[in-house]
Amino acid sequence: MRIDKFLWCIRYYKTRTIATTACKKGQVKVNEDIVKPSREVYPQDIIELRKDQINFKLKVNDIPKSRVGAKLVDIFRTDLTPKEQFEAKELLKYSKDYYRKKGTGRPTKKDRRDIDDFTNENE
Repeated sequence: MRIDKFLWCIRYYKTRTIATTACKKGQVKVNEDIVKPSREVYPQDIIELRKDQINFKLKVNDIPKSRVGAKLVDIFRTDLTPKEQFEAKELLKYSKDYYRKKGTGRPTKKDRRDIDDFTNENE
């Protein structure tokens, strides 16, 4: 089975087009080699892919006939991704600044209510 189709079948990518694009960008490796989307995958291959700032590492156990349900994914692959990869993403999520700086952009709904409350108090 093609690598792009395999990654789509085991639900790592939502569409085959996205999986194909990831292969073309060099985000997918099979046995340490960067591969094209048409590369065939066989059982016991090790796949490394980068998605959402996480370097996933998978071992192919078996080849599915078509796209499988989320509960059946573990039959076809073994996840070898280190726990540190997920912890690093969690830390990155907390380090981002989700709120805008004061005085920039349009007021939020809460800002608008606060402004209305303030102006109504002065009347």
